[in-house]
Amino acid sequence: MTRVLVADDQALVRTGFRMILAADGITVVGEAANGAEAVAEVRRTRPDVVLMDIRMPELDGLAATRRILTGAPGEPRVLILTTFDLDRYVYAALAAGASGFLLKDVTPEHLVAAVRTVRAGDALLAPVITRRLVERYALRGAERLHRDLSALTPRELEVLRLLAAGLSNAELAGRLHLAEATVKTHVARILAKLDLRDRVQAVVLAYETGLVKPGAN
Repeated sequence: MTRVLVADDQALVRTGFRMILAADGITVVGEAANGAEAVAEVRRTRPDVVLMDIRMPELDGLAATRRILTGAPGEPRVLILTTFDLDRYVYAALAAGASGFLLKDVTPEHLVAAVRTVRAGDALLAPVITRRLVERYALRGAERLHRDLSALTPRELEVLRLLAAGLSNAELAGRLHLAEATVKTHVARILAKLDLRDRVQAVVLAYETGLVKPGAN
């Protein structure tokens, strides 16, 4: 059973999300109207996934995400709710460990699929969208990811570069003449070696270490 916490300062949004998720067998274990409540509710309810709005009173979603994703065992996955390109803080949220973002006008089917995707351990963000966000906000004071890339093999470094260029696993497989299962194994090893949550953080790291430069093809 997937357990979800909905954090949004609009009661109508919270109610709508609760109804959509419940209709598909997903349990909403709590709601929060601001970031401080979200942090407290995460500690109380131990959800698998948090739907986190960015713009909330008292404590915004970015600060709440940082407090929630402390690296402690059993931490939830955080999906940021945003108005697409309008939130300056999306990049910082991804760097802090969020597993992706959803549009506020997400369809019911997409919402359910998104929750299940991140619950399974995957990131909900197309690589090309990640790249655009990183290029726009990289090196502008967001929380940095510090990792040593020396542990990666030449092949793994190549895979990481292509991830940051916006290629999907299928596209990576075609470019490198590998089976898609082999590419998935390389990606998994990169994440494990660098202690990263998902491919979103891998793309962020590729930019912040200088492995890929903003604007590079």
